Amino acid sequence: MIEPGRNIAIKVPAHQWQETVEFYRDRVGLPIARTVQDSVGFTFGALTLWIDRVSHQSRSDVWLEFFSDDPDAALDQLQGPTRDELEPLDGVTGHWTSDPSGVVLLVRQPRKDERWA
Repeated sequence: MIEPGRNIAIKVPAHQWQETVEFYRDRVGLPIARTVQDSVGFTFGALTLWIDRVSHQSRSDVWLEFFSDDPDAALDQLQGPTRDELEPLDGVTGHWTSDPSGVVLLVRQPRKDERWA
């Protein structure tokens, strides 16, 4: 079974990052939930919307997270390519893949505190 995760990330080129953070904070009015190096997470309903600064990127991308108790089976179900080279999955059991249009998807096992119900 595949279900929505709790994170959405917008990967933003470094030269647009500050202005993009200010847009979501000041114009949209989203509260900041968490800040880590090169990333600001905003409360987005029950989700966290991450604005990530990516120095080697020339355009913005949206990345989505999905939960599955069996990420390998979920990857087979999605029939997407394995793209684990995109970003390290330190301490996470899962895989990076993408949909047919190229949207990056993280399919991973949720921690017990991350389940919706």
